[in-house]
Amino acid sequence: MELFPAIDLRGGAAVRLTQGDFERQREYGDPLALASRFVAAGASWIHVVDLEAARTGVPHERDMVRRIVEAAAGSGTRVQCGGGVRAERDVAALVEAGVARVVMGTAALEDPELATACGRRWPGRVAVGLDYAVGTDGSAELRGHGWSTGSGRSLPELLSCWEGEPIGAVVATSIARDGMLEGPDLAGLASLLATTELPVVASGGVGDLAHLGALGALGADGRRLAGVIVGKALVEGRFSVEEALAACAPSA
Repeated sequence: MELFPAIDLRGGAAVRLTQGDFERQREYGDPLALASRFVAAGASWIHVVDLEAARTGVPHERDMVRRIVEAAAGSGTRVQCGGGVRAERDVAALVEAGVARVVMGTAALEDPELATACGRRWPGRVAVGLDYAVGTDGSAELRGHGWSTGSGRSLPELLSCWEGEPIGAVVATSIARDGMLEGPDLAGLASLLATTELPVVASGGVGDLAHLGALGALGADGRRLAGVIVGKALVEGRFSVEEALAACAPSA
């Protein structure tokens, strides 16, 4: 299970939102310093999100993304980036900037065929971001535009569009758990593993090393999670990148 330390960008700073709420934001300083810290600790991936772009569809942090990629490249650390990727040209711009994997969220929800086309053009370098909220009936509502609107599509319906396609990963974020540090959505992730053959990267809720252990042990039909995104717990020092990497490693 790969570890993806997360850097969310807004206004040129590294920030964290709680449950995707732009009114519940905390700043954590210089994104480049944070990226350098993750790289020095041995992270093989960094997950970067342009928050304003996710909400508006207009890129705000492309220069900073490029600088993070350059800072990480010397150590072989790869960057996965999303936020505001609405068209094929957005994927192209990020790939040209050196981003190893581009996450399509809103565009993938609204136009699954676009995600398919991009996945075929850049095999393995395009992920689909599925951000969901669990309704009162237990069903998962997929949300886009920075989690501000519903998509009207079901999870199984969307996933069926990409089976057999060269999509790099499904990045699944539990909105209710994001930034809460109270534990990931294990049941929802197990269901997702049972629904798709695509690699699944979990996001939302990790607050301690036991949560990482639970995610590493999660399985369905012999399949395991491909990765986990961790943001707030790392920037607030609940555990180190080194400890997280050890928790994500397979047991002997």
